Amino acid sequence: MASERQINVGGVLIGGGAPVAVQTMTKTETANVEATLAQILRCADAGADLIRCAVPREADAEALKMLVAQSPIPIIADIHFNHTLALKSIANGAACVRLNPGNIGGPEKVAEVVAAAAAAGVPLRIGVNSGSLPKHLMELEFSDPVEALVTAAVEFVELMEKLEFSNFKISMKSTSVPNTIASNRRLAERIPYPIHLGVTEAGTRWTGSLKSAVGLGTLLADNIGDTVRISLSTFHAEEEVKVAWEILKALKLRERGPVLIACPTCGRLQFDMDSVVIEIEERLAAYPDAIEVSVLGCAVNGIGEARHADFGITGAKDAGMIFSKGEPLKKVPTERLVDELFAEIDRYYDSGKTVVRDEAAAAEAAEWLAENEDAEAMTPERLAAMEAEASEKAGGGDDVLQAAGITAKKPIDEDASPSAGRRFTRS
Repeated sequence: MASERQINVGGVLIGGGAPVAVQTMTKTETANVEATLAQILRCADAGADLIRCAVPREADAEALKMLVAQSPIPIIADIHFNHTLALKSIANGAACVRLNPGNIGGPEKVAEVVAAAAAAGVPLRIGVNSGSLPKHLMELEFSDPVEALVTAAVEFVELMEKLEFSNFKISMKSTSVPNTIASNRRLAERIPYPIHLGVTEAGTRWTGSLKSAVGLGTLLADNIGDTVRISLSTFHAEEEVKVAWEILKALKLRERGPVLIACPTCGRLQFDMDSVVIEIEERLAAYPDAIEVSVLGCAVNGIGEARHADFGITGAKDAGMIFSKGEPLKKVPTERLVDELFAEIDRYYDSGKTVVRDEAAAAEAAEWLAENEDAEAMTPERLAAMEAEASEKAGGGDDVLQAAGITAKKPIDEDASPSAGRRFTRS
């Protein structure tokens, strides 16, 4: 369920129906202002809404002054063990402080940080990690790790409420994807506060991205989570941002930049599609709009599977076709497919986001498509046409479909349906 409460982290709204925010964490030593700022700028350019910086030393807390002044996105100070660093981070302009009450030194020190945050109007992120639970929950962690996480989170929430502080979000992270999913589902049913999602220590850019996509994607699809961080073993924090955006885009939760659709290839492939897809993806990075571009490896299914794409190509050995919204635009030699695709995309923008069609070129492309596509393939268009033909033939509908190996649709017995009388029907 979506979080009811909302907080404001340096101008970025979290929870309460706001778009899911993307954050990452710098990999540099925070006291190295030049290197840290350079990474913050790269992450902001990649689409980070928020960024977290580790503050384990006095010099790091001091560096926040300069970083906050120059950063284009809000900075969150990440604090462990030493609560005085949290106090200094708040004083030096951090937009939020990440605190783990389980390792900060007890409720009294948490109360000091809360008092400073309340006075400055700075929100907190209460972070619970499977690797740093309070000592009294260690035994429960072995018998029921999910309940241990949830118990720790609820105890911290109760502490915040006892201190009359509600300007916070909470996170529960585990290296286990199933535990991360289960614990956040339980917590979402029990608290109204914004939830930050992540799979901690997820792994490399390959395995970590997959684990994060499964864990965070499952929760986000359940409408749980208000901000996300992808944790990858890489020095390039912007890579975490890119993965987060792909997850959000896949779930249609946010839009940013083009969407590339590409077929997986098979034995019908007759051109160097792998390099074509890579080049298209790289060149699309220069376009800010959320346009969809499709790359089909052959014409066997026509363009039906990518009919919704704003632009696309389908190729063969010596030539290919460029299309838009399911309609052919032009036939071009295979070696010029990518350049001609982007020429059409640029023409689209130059014309005020209007597709420019040359009817003669489009007719030539349509003829090429008809000659190259598989006449036996059951494309969505052919299936629809056969069903339409079947419905027009009195008494012969089932025969037509059965000849193509298609089972005819049968009407649903409304009386036998558990939703009889209240279900929309297409009859």
